[in-house]
Amino acid sequence: MRCLAPVLIAASFCASLHAQPEPQPERSSGWQHKEAVYAKRYMVVAAHPLAVDAGIQMLRRGGSAVDAAIATQLVLNLVEPQSSGIGGGAFLLHWSVRDARVAAYDGRESAPLAARSDRFLDAAGRPIAFREAAASGRSVGVPGVLRMLELAHRRHGKLPWRALFAPAIRAAEKGFALSPRLFVLLSASRKLREDPAARALYFGAAGEPLPIGTRLVNAEFAASLRAIAEQGADAFYFGAIAEDIVAAVRAHRRAGDLSLVDLARYRAEAREAVCAPHRTGRGVYSVCGMPPPSSGGIGVLQILGVLEQLGFQRLPANSLDALHLFAEAGRLAYADRSRYIADPDFVSQPVEGLLDSGYLAERAKLIGERSMRRAEPGMPRAAPVLSSAPEAPGHGTTHLVAVDARGNAVSMTSSIENAFGSGILVRGFFLNNQLTDFSFLPEVGGVPVANRVEPGKRPRSAMSPTLVFDPAGRLHIALGSPGGASIINLVAKTLVATLDWGLDIQAAIAAPNFGSRNGPTEIESGSAYEAHAVGLRERGHDIRFVEQPSGVHGIERAAGLWRGGADPRREGVARGR
Repeated sequence: MRCLAPVLIAASFCASLHAQPEPQPERSSGWQHKEAVYAKRYMVVAAHPLAVDAGIQMLRRGGSAVDAAIATQLVLNLVEPQSSGIGGGAFLLHWSVRDARVAAYDGRESAPLAARSDRFLDAAGRPIAFREAAASGRSVGVPGVLRMLELAHRRHGKLPWRALFAPAIRAAEKGFALSPRLFVLLSASRKLREDPAARALYFGAAGEPLPIGTRLVNAEFAASLRAIAEQGADAFYFGAIAEDIVAAVRAHRRAGDLSLVDLARYRAEAREAVCAPHRTGRGVYSVCGMPPPSSGGIGVLQILGVLEQLGFQRLPANSLDALHLFAEAGRLAYADRSRYIADPDFVSQPVEGLLDSGYLAERAKLIGERSMRRAEPGMPRAAPVLSSAPEAPGHGTTHLVAVDARGNAVSMTSSIENAFGSGILVRGFFLNNQLTDFSFLPEVGGVPVANRVEPGKRPRSAMSPTLVFDPAGRLHIALGSPGGASIINLVAKTLVATLDWGLDIQAAIAAPNFGSRNGPTEIESGSAYEAHAVGLRERGHDIRFVEQPSGVHGIERAAGLWRGGADPRREGVARGR
């Protein structure tokens, strides 16, 4: 490697990152009380009513869960541009009733072939500031959403590809009302005012964000979608759109090195989901998640596995003991995540070892009455020799779930990383800054970091689309969340609230967010869990009260009906028939 970061630099970077809690990926925009929604045949839950309506339209026409997910995602790109879009990436889990199989689809972005390990280091070998790295062409990875959706549609779609684009094209051409949440995010963004195209679309002449309720027309996005609808994903990865993407990245004042070759060679991957049993008072459930390069599936399963070893399901819900154990289990999972998880095409992944019940039992023994405050990674079977490194904050992300009339389901998390991604708007959509999900340090103490930058590599993610099956093998829950590195905790919290505490999906989503990412114990500010702060501090926890505008969306099977829940912290809704 060209640039070897000395231990002193690594220690300094760690100290600067851990001196204060990571900022939340997207600002809070308030709380909207929501009730659970019930449906007999099909359902969609997503972050904006217009997007949900698009998915429902596809299901009403006999479309599949994948058809609904594609139509929903395309509208989300338009109405929630800060969080996801065709300029970003995604992970998707699909449940097929006919095949009785969970399929995992990886649409994670990849680094350009020209990328080097010192990508985010200065001339002295020190990590540059996150803001400088993110708002630049250097942060843009090859977008993967469209290739992944195309692959999933080829295998599981029912309706024609072009039909799935109609709702988003119509809304982009006729306009949609700028929402309160989008207004809050626009108001908080400085980088968008630096991009001429974004400034012209979302801001007034004086540089103020357009008012709430403004009918926003995005004709360029509509034109992009028309081309992709007619020509398939090739219209994005080749030709005029690809040329404009590369030109925008290379013309940025902090230019990147993305090339037409990088776009042309991108492929979505079909991978094996990671699944493990979870024992509750109602029987043994099976929980499935995404494999690497997402750390989400392994992280969630590790938390659940450690808690099971400690008898968590017997503790009173919302109790001090429950919060203590959950935070400590999170520390252990995040320590392993930092050391081992990365793109499996570049780094050997000890997945079986990390999920082995014996290994999790040994890890659980590290948890006592007092907080360990910071956990060390373990040594699972077949673990490679690697070093841990801190990660930068960020992620603008969204999650959607859909169940069709045949009982097939999709749980999909998509992202452009930071709010509005890199801030580079091309043909009506934002380009991601996912490459800042790589470790900025390629080595620590002469030992390589698993998630270091390498040409063609996919950065590690925390995205955790999840499917849960009841003791009879029937789909019970589909859920996931945005929230950056906190996603693992957010999803695990919702699972213990439903599976162990017996809450319905809406109540579980609304329950206070909490946990640890192997740093401070974070408690959602203003929540009932603030009352446990004194008791947790007495057990050695370093407590931080933080906003956690999660965005969890889920569907569960209840008494022969589908029951949907949408996070009251965002604008999402659940609808079905």
